[in-house]
Amino acid sequence: MPNTKSAIRRVRRVKLQTAANRVRRSKYRSVIKLMNSLIRGKKKNEAKKLLPKLNSQIMKIAKTGAIKKKTASRNISRISKKIYSLK
Repeated sequence: MPNTKSAIRRVRRVKLQTAANRVRRSKYRSVIKLMNSLIRGKKKNEAKKLLPKLNSQIMKIAKTGAIKKKTASRNISRISKKIYSLK
């Protein structure tokens, strides 16, 4: 239980931040799953079209701190490699 006035405000703020981060992480996971399903389905053209959107969305999420920037870069790199290795 927060005792000071600032701690009470901080709890309120953290609750909002947690909700926002949960939404961001959910968007991140869903866009990764969508891309992986396209890769598994060997739909190279669709995956290539989605790649710029995926990059921007992942980097936006990383910029806010919901995921780390290096994690985002690593995911983008691995997905790009998978897409361009498709036949």
